[in-house]
Amino acid sequence: MLLIPAIDLKDGKCVRLRQGNMDDETIFSDDPLAMAERWIDAGTSRIHIVDLNGAFQGFPVNADIIGRIAETYPDVEIQVGGGIRDFNTIQTYLDVGVDFVIIGTQAVRTPHFVDDACMEFPGHIIVGLDARDGKVAVEGWAKDSGHDAIGMAQRFEQAGVEALVFTDIGRDGMMRGVNTGATRELARSVEIPVIASGGVTNLDDVRDLCDAEQDGVSGAIIGRALYEGKLDLREAQAVVNGQGASRGVS
Repeated sequence: MLLIPAIDLKDGKCVRLRQGNMDDETIFSDDPLAMAERWIDAGTSRIHIVDLNGAFQGFPVNADIIGRIAETYPDVEIQVGGGIRDFNTIQTYLDVGVDFVIIGTQAVRTPHFVDDACMEFPGHIIVGLDARDGKVAVEGWAKDSGHDAIGMAQRFEQAGVEALVFTDIGRDGMMRGVNTGATRELARSVEIPVIASGGVTNLDDVRDLCDAEQDGVSGAIIGRALYEGKLDLREAQAVVNGQGASRGVS
Protein backbone atom coordinates (compact mmCIF):
# COMPACT_ATOMS: atom_id res chain seq x y z
CA MET A 1 0.00 0.00 0.00
CA LEU A 2 1.50 3.27 -1.17
CA LEU A 3 0.72 6.22 1.12
CA ILE A 4 0.75 9.45 -0.88
CA PRO A 5 0.61 12.83 0.90
CA ALA A 6 -1.33 15.49 -0.96
CA ILE A 7 -0.19 19.02 -1.67
CA ASP A 8 -3.08 21.09 -2.99
CA LEU A 9 -1.97 24.43 -4.45
CA LYS A 10 -4.12 27.53 -4.62
CA ASP A 11 -2.58 30.91 -5.35
CA GLY A 12 0.86 29.47 -4.57
CA LYS A 13 -0.12 28.23 -1.10
CA CYS A 14 -0.80 24.79 0.35
CA VAL A 15 -4.48 24.55 1.16
CA ARG A 16 -7.16 21.98 1.82
CA LEU A 17 -10.71 22.31 0.55
CA ARG A 18 -13.88 20.74 1.84
CA GLN A 19 -15.66 18.70 -0.86
CA GLY A 20 -13.83 20.64 -3.57
CA ASN A 21 -15.36 23.99 -2.64
CA MET A 22 -12.87 26.73 -3.59
CA ASP A 23 -14.57 29.08 -1.13
CA ASP A 24 -14.15 26.67 1.79
CA GLU A 25 -10.39 26.47 2.17
CA THR A 26 -7.88 26.19 4.97
CA ILE A 27 -4.38 27.50 4.31
CA PHE A 28 -1.71 25.29 5.87
CA SER A 29 1.49 26.72 4.41
CA ASP A 30 2.76 29.41 2.07
CA ASP A 31 5.88 27.31 1.32
CA PRO A 32 5.00 24.26 -0.83
CA LEU A 33 8.64 23.17 -1.12
CA ALA A 34 9.00 23.03 2.65
CA MET A 35 5.78 21.01 2.84
CA ALA A 36 7.10 18.55 0.27
CA GLU A 37 10.31 18.22 2.29
CA ARG A 38 8.26 17.50 5.41
CA TRP A 39 6.49 14.54 3.81
CA ILE A 40 9.67 13.24 2.20
CA ASP A 41 11.47 13.36 5.55
CA ALA A 42 8.58 11.33 6.97
CA GLY A 43 9.32 8.59 4.48
CA THR A 44 7.00 9.02 1.53
CA SER A 45 8.13 7.84 -1.89
CA ARG A 46 5.43 9.67 -3.86
CA ILE A 47 3.65 13.01 -3.58
CA HIS A 48 0.28 13.93 -5.05
CA ILE A 49 0.08 17.57 -6.20
CA VAL A 50 -3.07 19.30 -7.41
CA ASP A 51 -3.17 22.68 -9.11
CA LEU A 52 -6.56 23.77 -7.79
CA ASN A 53 -6.55 27.01 -9.76
CA GLY A 54 -5.76 24.97 -12.84
CA ALA A 55 -8.62 22.56 -12.20
CA PHE A 56 -11.11 25.41 -12.26
CA GLN A 57 -9.51 27.54 -14.98
CA GLY A 58 -8.67 24.70 -17.34
CA PHE A 59 -4.94 25.36 -17.67
CA PRO A 60 -1.92 25.18 -15.32
CA VAL A 61 -1.58 28.08 -12.89
CA ASN A 62 0.89 26.76 -10.31
CA ALA A 63 3.15 24.89 -12.75
CA ASP A 64 6.29 26.79 -11.72
CA ILE A 65 5.96 25.65 -8.12
CA ILE A 66 5.28 22.08 -9.18
CA GLY A 67 8.36 22.15 -11.40
CA ARG A 68 10.52 23.36 -8.53
CA ILE A 69 9.32 20.54 -6.28
CA ALA A 70 10.02 17.93 -8.96
CA GLU A 71 13.46 19.35 -9.70
CA THR A 72 14.38 19.67 -6.02
CA TYR A 73 13.38 16.10 -5.15
CA PRO A 74 14.18 13.98 -8.23
CA ASP A 75 14.22 10.71 -6.28
CA VAL A 76 10.58 11.06 -5.19
CA GLU A 77 7.75 10.21 -7.58
CA ILE A 78 5.45 13.13 -8.35
CA GLN A 79 1.93 12.80 -9.68
CA VAL A 80 0.17 15.99 -10.75
CA GLY A 81 -3.42 16.87 -11.55
CA GLY A 82 -5.42 20.01 -12.25
CA GLY A 83 -5.85 21.75 -15.59
CA ILE A 84 -4.10 19.11 -17.69
CA ARG A 85 -6.03 19.28 -20.95
CA ASP A 86 -3.47 19.22 -23.77
CA PHE A 87 -0.29 17.45 -24.80
CA ASN A 88 1.91 20.53 -24.33
CA THR A 89 1.01 20.61 -20.64
CA ILE A 90 1.78 16.91 -20.23
CA GLN A 91 5.13 17.28 -21.99
CA THR A 92 6.05 20.33 -19.91
CA TYR A 93 5.40 18.48 -16.66
CA LEU A 94 7.31 15.39 -17.75
CA ASP A 95 10.22 17.54 -18.87
CA VAL A 96 10.66 19.01 -15.38
CA GLY A 97 10.61 15.60 -13.71
CA VAL A 98 6.96 14.87 -12.96
CA ASP A 99 6.40 11.11 -13.19
CA PHE A 100 2.64 10.88 -13.69
CA VAL A 101 0.00 13.31 -14.91
CA ILE A 102 -3.59 12.90 -13.81
CA ILE A 103 -6.27 13.69 -16.36
CA GLY A 104 -9.71 14.35 -14.92
CA THR A 105 -12.23 16.63 -16.60
CA GLN A 106 -10.69 16.26 -20.04
CA ALA A 107 -10.79 12.47 -19.72
CA VAL A 108 -14.51 12.41 -19.04
CA ARG A 109 -15.41 15.03 -21.62
CA THR A 110 -13.09 13.77 -24.38
CA PRO A 111 -12.17 10.12 -23.74
CA HIS A 112 -10.19 9.82 -26.98
CA PHE A 113 -7.77 12.39 -25.53
CA VAL A 114 -6.77 9.73 -23.01
CA ASP A 115 -6.37 7.17 -25.80
CA ASP A 116 -3.98 9.50 -27.61
CA ALA A 117 -2.15 10.52 -24.43
CA CYS A 118 -1.50 6.88 -23.48
CA MET A 119 0.00 6.29 -26.92
CA GLU A 120 2.10 9.45 -26.80
CA PHE A 121 3.21 9.18 -23.15
CA PRO A 122 3.02 5.48 -22.23
CA GLY A 123 3.43 4.72 -18.54
CA HIS A 124 2.80 8.31 -17.43
CA ILE A 125 -0.99 8.73 -17.65
CA ILE A 126 -3.34 8.35 -14.70
CA VAL A 127 -7.05 9.15 -14.89
CA GLY A 128 -8.77 10.76 -11.94
CA LEU A 129 -12.37 9.74 -11.37
CA ASP A 130 -14.09 11.98 -8.85
CA ALA A 131 -17.46 10.50 -7.95
CA ARG A 132 -20.51 11.57 -6.03
CA ASP A 133 -23.01 8.74 -5.43
CA GLY A 134 -21.34 6.66 -8.13
CA LYS A 135 -21.45 9.37 -10.78
CA VAL A 136 -18.38 11.17 -12.08
CA ALA A 137 -18.07 14.93 -11.49
CA VAL A 138 -15.98 17.34 -13.56
CA GLU A 139 -14.63 20.91 -13.48
CA GLY A 140 -13.26 20.74 -9.97
CA TRP A 141 -16.31 18.73 -8.88
CA ALA A 142 -18.61 21.61 -9.79
CA LYS A 143 -20.65 19.63 -12.35
CA ASP A 144 -22.09 16.12 -12.54
CA SER A 145 -21.10 14.46 -15.83
CA GLY A 146 -23.83 11.83 -15.63
CA HIS A 147 -21.30 9.06 -16.33
CA ASP A 148 -21.06 5.95 -14.18
CA ALA A 149 -17.69 5.68 -12.40
CA ILE A 150 -17.22 1.95 -12.99
CA GLY A 151 -18.06 2.24 -16.68
CA MET A 152 -15.55 5.06 -17.04
CA ALA A 153 -12.91 3.08 -15.16
CA GLN A 154 -13.25 0.16 -17.52
CA ARG A 155 -13.15 2.46 -20.54
CA PHE A 156 -9.86 4.01 -19.45
CA GLU A 157 -8.33 0.67 -18.52
CA GLN A 158 -8.80 -0.32 -22.15
CA ALA A 159 -7.11 2.92 -23.20
CA GLY A 160 -3.95 1.86 -21.37
CA VAL A 161 -3.78 4.21 -18.38
CA GLU A 162 -1.21 3.43 -15.71
CA ALA A 163 -3.66 3.69 -12.80
CA LEU A 164 -6.87 5.32 -11.59
CA VAL A 165 -7.30 7.79 -8.75
CA PHE A 166 -10.76 7.36 -7.27
CA THR A 167 -12.09 10.15 -5.08
CA ASP A 168 -15.31 10.00 -3.11
CA ILE A 169 -16.29 13.68 -3.17
CA GLY A 170 -18.65 13.25 -0.24
CA ARG A 171 -15.76 12.21 2.01
CA ASP A 172 -12.97 14.48 0.73
CA GLY A 173 -11.74 16.93 3.34
CA MET A 174 -14.57 16.01 5.72
CA MET A 175 -12.58 13.73 8.08
CA ARG A 176 -15.33 11.10 7.96
CA GLY A 177 -13.28 8.09 6.97
CA VAL A 178 -12.54 6.61 3.58
CA ASN A 179 -15.30 5.01 1.51
CA THR A 180 -13.55 1.66 1.32
CA GLY A 181 -16.61 -0.13 -0.01
CA ALA A 182 -16.99 2.04 -3.10
CA THR A 183 -13.24 1.97 -3.69
CA ARG A 184 -13.12 -1.82 -3.45
CA GLU A 185 -16.04 -2.12 -5.87
CA LEU A 186 -14.32 0.06 -8.44
CA ALA A 187 -10.98 -1.72 -8.01
CA ARG A 188 -12.62 -5.12 -8.50
CA SER A 189 -14.06 -3.94 -11.81
CA VAL A 190 -10.62 -3.36 -13.37
CA GLU A 191 -7.17 -4.96 -13.44
CA ILE A 192 -5.09 -1.78 -13.20
CA PRO A 193 -4.15 -0.24 -9.82
CA VAL A 194 -6.65 2.00 -8.07
CA ILE A 195 -5.49 4.74 -5.72
CA ALA A 196 -8.01 5.76 -3.06
CA SER A 197 -8.58 9.41 -2.27
CA GLY A 198 -10.92 11.28 0.03
CA GLY A 199 -11.60 10.81 3.72
CA VAL A 200 -8.50 8.92 4.94
CA THR A 201 -8.58 9.99 8.57
CA ASN A 202 -6.87 7.56 10.94
CA LEU A 203 -4.91 4.34 11.27
CA ASP A 204 -8.09 2.26 11.05
CA ASP A 205 -8.67 3.70 7.57
CA VAL A 206 -5.11 2.75 6.65
CA ARG A 207 -5.69 -0.80 7.90
CA ASP A 208 -8.93 -1.05 5.94
CA LEU A 209 -7.14 0.06 2.79
CA CYS A 210 -4.37 -2.46 3.37
CA ASP A 211 -7.06 -5.14 3.52
CA ALA A 212 -8.41 -3.80 0.21
CA GLU A 213 -5.09 -4.45 -1.54
CA GLN A 214 -6.36 -7.89 -2.45
CA ASP A 215 -9.09 -6.17 -4.48
CA GLY A 216 -6.63 -3.98 -6.38
CA VAL A 217 -6.43 -0.87 -4.18
CA SER A 218 -2.72 -0.07 -4.45
CA GLY A 219 -2.42 3.28 -2.71
CA ALA A 220 -4.07 6.06 -0.76
CA ILE A 221 -3.82 9.82 -1.05
CA ILE A 222 -3.91 11.50 2.35
CA GLY A 223 -4.60 15.18 2.88
CA ARG A 224 -6.38 17.00 5.69
CA ALA A 225 -5.70 14.31 8.30
CA LEU A 226 -1.95 14.83 7.89
CA TYR A 227 -2.18 18.60 7.94
CA GLU A 228 -4.34 18.70 11.05
CA GLY A 229 -2.24 16.13 12.88
CA LYS A 230 -4.98 13.50 13.05
CA LEU A 231 -2.74 11.02 11.28
CA ASP A 232 1.03 10.69 11.57
CA LEU A 233 2.63 9.63 8.29
CA ARG A 234 5.43 7.69 9.98
CA GLU A 235 2.95 5.73 12.10
CA ALA A 236 0.76 5.08 9.07
CA GLN A 237 3.74 3.84 7.11
CA ALA A 238 4.64 1.51 9.99
CA VAL A 239 1.15 0.04 9.82
CA VAL A 240 1.53 -0.51 6.09
CA ASN A 241 4.93 -2.14 6.56
CA GLY A 242 3.52 -4.41 9.24
CA GLN A 243 0.55 -5.41 7.11
CA GLY A 244 2.87 -6.13 4.21
CA ALA A 245 5.13 -8.26 6.36
CA SER A 246 2.12 -10.27 7.57
CA ARG A 247 1.28 -11.08 3.92
CA GLY A 248 4.86 -11.88 2.96
CA VAL A 249 5.13 -8.77 0.81
CA SER A 250 8.67 -7.42 0.48
